Amino acid sequence: MAAAQVEISAASGVAEATPVARRRRRKIALLPVLATLLLLAFVLGALCANFITPHDAIEGTLLDRLKPPLTSGYFLGTDVQGRDILTRVIYGARVSLSVAVITVLISASLGSLIGLYSGFHGSWIDGLIMRAVDSVLGFPLIMLALLFSISLGPGFATVVLSISLVAWASYARVVRGEALTLRQREFITSARVVGCSNHRIVFRYLLPNVAPTIFVLATMQIGGVILVEAGLSFIGAGIPAPTPDWGGMVSGGRDYISTAWWISLWPGLAIVLVVLAVNTLGDWLREVLDPRLRQI
Repeated sequence: MAAAQVEISAASGVAEATPVARRRRRKIALLPVLATLLLLAFVLGALCANFITPHDAIEGTLLDRLKPPLTSGYFLGTDVQGRDILTRVIYGARVSLSVAVITVLISASLGSLIGLYSGFHGSWIDGLIMRAVDSVLGFPLIMLALLFSISLGPGFATVVLSISLVAWASYARVVRGEALTLRQREFITSARVVGCSNHRIVFRYLLPNVAPTIFVLATMQIGGVILVEAGLSFIGAGIPAPTPDWGGMVSGGRDYISTAWWISLWPGLAIVLVVLAVNTLGDWLREVLDPRLRQI
């Protein structure tokens, strides 16, 4: 009788806990939805900047310089040259997001291919590639990107190239580890037995299995690339003026932080929001795509 009561109470406890767990999962799932909506707002703003902003992003009116936020016609205020801050933040999203997406595509493609072939073939080639990866990962990303950017000169293409030449190493390291594990699996052995070439095995069998890992890593790296690009522009080694750029806008307002705080606040807030949204979305994708992290 006592055992039956224990079983009944245990069963009722599970029944009571299940709705609570479901409500908790709903609350957790709300964060990636908000992050996605926020990113879509920035992306749509960047794509439609020409249609939603009444002001010019480069040329301003000196008579309207240093207007505070909520001024008539200038919702977020103006900078020292009379340019609308809201307009420049929207156009800056176009620059920052373009740099991040293009950089991640280049570095993910290059690093993933290197990691796949390194992990699949092994031998001395794998050791040589991994030593190169260790050398790149041993230095901070911002330092190496700054070195390349200063050597090649500031500009959009220079920023993309300088960050891509560094960011590929993290993909190579992660994908190589996945490839080392997968090449011992039965389906790889079966593919070798039936005479599949190494090229076909890598792209037909290995790549689809590591694609979720690459996708999650790429999503989470977008925020880091935005921070590096903003840092380069802040110190004058990134996107050159007068092109609107979040890092350059923050740098342009640092001398007026006590009198015109809005010049640096709004682009800095845009950086924070986008990076937090991307990282939140990346964490959610990692939990969804990795079965080891799923809650039962």
